[in-house]
Amino acid sequence: MEVTIKRFTPLPAGRGAGMTRMKKLSSIVVFCGSSEGNDPKVLQAATELGKVLAERNITVVYGAAKIGVMGKVARAALDNDGRVIGVIPDFLLLREVFHPELSELIITENMHERKLKMHELSDGIITLPGGFGTLEEFFEMITWAQLGLHQKPIGILNTNGFYDDLLKMLKKMVSQGFLKKENYEMILVDDDVEGLLKQMEEYVPLPLPKWIKKDQV
Repeated sequence: MEVTIKRFTPLPAGRGAGMTRMKKLSSIVVFCGSSEGNDPKVLQAATELGKVLAERNITVVYGAAKIGVMGKVARAALDNDGRVIGVIPDFLLLREVFHPELSELIITENMHERKLKMHELSDGIITLPGGFGTLEEFFEMITWAQLGLHQKPIGILNTNGFYDDLLKMLKKMVSQGFLKKENYEMILVDDDVEGLLKQMEEYVPLPLPKWIKKDQV
């Protein structure tokens, strides 16, 4: 299978990262590890997610690797006739070993452009277990949502309680006055793929902050 390869071109100002109109979930960006970890349940969940998204005709947008948890999501989606778009910066092409069977591969110049393109292509975000990179991607997306730069549903697939400690830390931020409760509640959490997708489909975003102007989103 020949992979369609494109170079990233940023959208004009006022489009893409700032679009807030809600619509049906036709594509979801998946953030997760390029390593497999040591919990078989995590890999099972990644496989289930890829399969379910393909069955629902939801395009998978992810970091393009054929290895780790990332590779499991992509492989399952492709095996079930799903559409999978990989987005990767130049310098990671070899290091993360991009998947050769992707529906489309988009190459960016750097990590920031990678996140912008992933966001541009997706209607929602799901985070699976991973390391520093996964957390950085998740927190940038939730920060953009907190600032009113987008209103997309952001979900955590909390397989086998992987993110329990992180969620506990976020609740501590709320209790100590560093994070608003309504902003914490923007994070949708479930340990079941179908349950998480249901929450995302029913998600009602917070109103845009009054200090955000239309030309800033």
